[in-house]
Amino acid sequence: MSNITAADVNKLRKQTGAGMMDCKKALVEAEGDFEKAIDILRAKGQKVAAKRGDRDANEGLVIAKTTADGKKAVMVVVNCETDFVAQNADFGAFANTILDLAIANNATSVDAVKALSYAGNGLTVGDKIIEQTGVIGEKIDVSAIEVVEAEHVVAYNHPGNKLASIVGLNKGGDAIADAGKQVAMQVAAMAPIALNEDQVDEATIARELEVGKEQALAEGKPAEMVDKIAEGKVKKFLKENTLLNQPSLRDNKKTVSQALAEVESGLTVTSFKRIMLG
Repeated sequence: MSNITAADVNKLRKQTGAGMMDCKKALVEAEGDFEKAIDILRAKGQKVAAKRGDRDANEGLVIAKTTADGKKAVMVVVNCETDFVAQNADFGAFANTILDLAIANNATSVDAVKALSYAGNGLTVGDKIIEQTGVIGEKIDVSAIEVVEAEHVVAYNHPGNKLASIVGLNKGGDAIADAGKQVAMQVAAMAPIALNEDQVDEATIARELEVGKEQALAEGKPAEMVDKIAEGKVKKFLKENTLLNQPSLRDNKKTVSQALAEVESGLTVTSFKRIMLG
């Protein structure tokens, strides 16, 4: 049997992130062969993943970043089962590595992210997820990725990383940066459903119209006034739930659109995405 040293165990731990005892057991079983030990730990991850496949992984981290040129923002969700694991530094580093890989390789779908090579060690991100499932003992997954590309993009991560937003603007420059951050925070706080009225689908408008009619009738309004009252409620709904028409959080006497125009003429939002856990 090979002599397994503490240095060997520590080396395997750094490579895999597995616990010291798991690394030692794997090295002993592999008779000191590092590649076999890694395969043993990976197999353990596959077994744990199979056992926990039907578990809910509703906790985790939502993380957003921009590219160095400020023209693309990417946001990913890396899930786990408990907030205790989500707040672990190693899990945070793992999630950030996945996001960095997605950005570097222009991934735009969850499947594409999982197919990416992880650290050039022959594993894909999907393989690494399975491996880390064995290390951590919880179901882990990448459940979402969103991308926004524009002349200038902003990423906002709410404290705790349970909520994030990315925003694209049609103009760039130093003067735009603060305005963009304010809009990204607005998106996170107010959860708009669309950029403007034109982007709200007809099914949503029809549903809100019916809700408005039902409310008017329940309030005892005259039947001949119900349609008009419902239309008014829909207008209010659109104002409150479309980003450019919402009152600005910085100055609620102005809409987001008006606030942007005051920063620079013609400045507007071209796209946004928001993800919140839970």
